[in-house]
Amino acid sequence: MDRTLESLQYLIAQVLPHRDAALVFKDLNVVAMLQEFWENKQKQRAVFPSEGTVVYESLNSPGPPFVSYVTLPGGSCFGNFQCCLSRAEARRDAAKVALINSLFNELPCRKITKEFIMESIQEAVSSTSGTLSDADDPSTSIGAYHYMLESNMGKTMLEFQELMIVFQLLHWNGSLKALRETKCSRQEVISYYSQYSLDERMRSHMALDWIMKEQESPGIISQELQVALRELEEARKAGQELRFYKEKKEILSLALSQIYSDQVTSSSNDEQMGLTLSAYH
Repeated sequence: MDRTLESLQYLIAQVLPHRDAALVFKDLNVVAMLQEFWENKQKQRAVFPSEGTVVYESLNSPGPPFVSYVTLPGGSCFGNFQCCLSRAEARRDAAKVALINSLFNELPCRKITKEFIMESIQEAVSSTSGTLSDADDPSTSIGAYHYMLESNMGKTMLEFQELMIVFQLLHWNGSLKALRETKCSRQEVISYYSQYSLDERMRSHMALDWIMKEQESPGIISQELQVALRELEEARKAGQELRFYKEKKEILSLALSQIYSDQVTSSSNDEQMGLTLSAYH
């Protein structure tokens, strides 16, 4: 832990040279520091392909505790994990979590290297029923993971997560299973979706998938939304990266709003038809 803190302080001295590295995490203006960090990365042209700005979002709440999220360039999302009595405090706490993760992402140990890939594959094998030999077989989950890691050699983990979020959502959505049933190889699926980032178009397609699921199993969207909200809350309080859970919430909410909008439109059309028929008679 001491060595990690020293490494973080060294990084602070490199990317924020006019800041006191020993006091950086006690600085109340952590919001400005996070913005400054990413502006410096943009100047160095070391930002994500889907570069953007640091974006804050506060949940509507009549009173404490308040919740704030911050989304970084590339899409990684963090939130306040402490119980905050004001919106400003929640925003600062979210910014602090995001800044620590942004700095930690700059450490050499967060770069995808051959050593990192070997360790990751060994961890994956120990947590599944797979074997090390599966790493050379792209038709297995371990092999697909190995292929994705090797395809992103040299990138940081936050950059890798930007790609992984698409596959996490496709797996959750059931789309990966459907693609496998069409005899598409894992490598083909990975190569295809690696070209795309998560945008409004992809979210809309996933929302449509859930609307179709709702027609087959009424109530499934509400059930999944409750699970997503619970996961998001637990992950936020644990100080974890939140994008997967937040994207699930957004996609399911979009699906519900579309269903509600269609019902209102249908009801309005029926009412209008009734009035027209009454007038005719």
